[in-house]
Amino acid sequence: MSNPAGIDALAFAGPAGFVEMTDLASARGVDPGKYLKGLGQRRMAIASPCEDTVTMAADAAARALHGFDIDPAEIGTLIVGTETGVDHSKPVAVYVHELLGLDQRCRTFETKHACYGAMAGLTASIDWIGSGRARGRKALVIASDIARYGLNTAGEPTQGAGAVAMVVSENPRLLSIDPTRIGDYTRQVMDFWRPLYSKYAFADGHYSIQCYLDALTGARQDAVGERSDLLAELGACLYHVPFVKMAFKAHQRQLEMERGGPLSKDHNESWRLLTDSYQRLAAPWLGLNAEIGNIYTGSLFLALIDLLRQAAESLADREVSLFSYGSGCGATFCIGRIGEDAARWREALDPADQLAARRRLSIDEYETLITATEQADTADQLDPSSYGLNGGLYYVGTRDHCRQYSRS
Repeated sequence: MSNPAGIDALAFAGPAGFVEMTDLASARGVDPGKYLKGLGQRRMAIASPCEDTVTMAADAAARALHGFDIDPAEIGTLIVGTETGVDHSKPVAVYVHELLGLDQRCRTFETKHACYGAMAGLTASIDWIGSGRARGRKALVIASDIARYGLNTAGEPTQGAGAVAMVVSENPRLLSIDPTRIGDYTRQVMDFWRPLYSKYAFADGHYSIQCYLDALTGARQDAVGERSDLLAELGACLYHVPFVKMAFKAHQRQLEMERGGPLSKDHNESWRLLTDSYQRLAAPWLGLNAEIGNIYTGSLFLALIDLLRQAAESLADREVSLFSYGSGCGATFCIGRIGEDAARWREALDPADQLAARRRLSIDEYETLITATEQADTADQLDPSSYGLNGGLYYVGTRDHCRQYSRS
């Protein structure tokens, strides 16, 4: 690839509180193994009423720009991918544009397609750079979401919140994307949706898993054709993970495509091959997803952060696959290459210090936050300190129907 575009900077930001899955299991009278092993989740990030899609997006973006020494004046396109926007008309991206102090000549918009919005923004940015319109500038693509399913619901243990910001440029330091191996898939399905009148989503869980796997099949074929040897060449496989165990199902589908048929636990040799492949290519990069939970558009890119903080040096100049799925449905499968010097930026992208500073919420505190969040959009005034928050950017209420943000 000549002058490849891709991810030049990467950073995560999330809320200050989390729930331990063992605490939730105990409160709901559920065997902890259902969450820890069945879903693969250990904790889930919980946003307070003062932490929303805008605040997390702006925080992640500021970390990416500062950590990778990028001048905000270099940003010529800003895209926020989200399915939990704060307004039916006004994009999250415009709030973030102002909060970051970006140039007025910066093209700014929001993308929505369930969990696919950030990947749509990434590939659109690559096309923008490739077309020549960037004129040397960079794109800032942010995935920011809060996964909410309500108390005592089937989806409750698959909640989460967070944002991942990516700066996209020519000759990227972290990951270049091969434009000749980007495959797409779209089909109208009702596997997951949230009507305008509902704060919470509706989902057909088993059907959604099948739609995800069908989209993986179609997008991979569009990207690389009927290859039977791709996994042998890759250094890692990254997937959209609404819950960690979904990555195993996705990796199984990839291996089945290469072997030309289904794999069964009853066939010991083929199942061992699947397990070994999964443990080598996918499982090591799922720790952050297990700690933070479902962050919708950012889930795939959270796995990328985990890979880069652990293995950027050992996988330098190696190819990896990325698969993004959004219900409804749309998907992209692409091939990227880890930068030769990506390991130099481990400290800038690693969110370990952020996660260590989080506060463990009791179930009573968690339930109080969830209930309060349901009324936050219409609150006249919110006090971040009442939720133990300080030193950051927060949503502080709505006045005259306009959302207000403040740094404390």
